[in-house]
Amino acid sequence: MKKRLLLVTTLLTISTSAFADLSSTVTLASDYLFNGVSQTDESPALQGSLDWSDASGWYAGAWASNVDFGDDTSFEVDVYLGYSMAINEEITLDAGVAQYTYNGASYSSDGNYSEIYTKWNFGATDLNIWYAWDYFGTGAGHYIVMLNHTFTINDDLTLLVGIDRSSSLDDNKWQWEPGTDSYTHWQVTSNFSTKGFDFSLGLHGTDLDTYGDTTLLLTVARTFQF
Repeated sequence: MKKRLLLVTTLLTISTSAFADLSSTVTLASDYLFNGVSQTDESPALQGSLDWSDASGWYAGAWASNVDFGDDTSFEVDVYLGYSMAINEEITLDAGVAQYTYNGASYSSDGNYSEIYTKWNFGATDLNIWYAWDYFGTGAGHYIVMLNHTFTINDDLTLLVGIDRSSSLDDNKWQWEPGTDSYTHWQVTSNFSTKGFDFSLGLHGTDLDTYGDTTLLLTVARTFQF
């Protein structure tokens, strides 16, 4: 069965640490959205991660979440490895590879796939690109292009405005909806921090007819560094 992929845009974070470059994360969100499409059938998500980074720019991590595709697949586990560096005082580049795995039933792993990405930061603006050559195990090429801009309201409050496009390169192998090999997702998300907690409230929408309804996404986060 074809399944919808979402990577969450906001999270609740609890980190514990023994070293400055190691953190563990627990995430609570009102929905698990990835590019505007729910991966928990519009239900809450509990997520966790373990992240390591080095002063040289290398980082690695693992991330997990419950999912609901309407079958026995119940959770997702992702691992990633990347490198971040400054091009100059205004531009940074982050490049890496991620592996997405699905679990809960004997057939869940049929949807496993790998993806490479580059993330460009230009101060308050981000341009991110992902490419998969076997999207959801279908053999289809697939890419995502995302553009975000963050407005700083004050030291504790920011407003992110973003748009992204998800596109299949092989519509005979993967379509988001019948006759639809690509779609656009937009979001307007406010992020607020106080007393060690991070709150996020965002409005998300897509131009898909069946999936990706306009959704209000709420997350609460707390981070502890090792």
